[in-house]
Amino acid sequence: MFGLFKKKSELEKLQDKYKALMKEWHALSSINRSESDKKYEEADQVLKQIDTLKQ
Repeated sequence: MFGLFKKKSELEKLQDKYKALMKEWHALSSINRSESDKKYEEADQVLKQIDTLKQ
């Protein structure tokens, strides 16, 4: 109840974005390989941002 209106931290936002990109990547992997590769690259960039925030 108390965390209902709590704003997400930058790390939580990036983790959610990474999870969504990986989901899209997986869906595209069997349909369109080039688009799938682009989504994976985007997810990799987000993962690098997550790593820098954790350090």
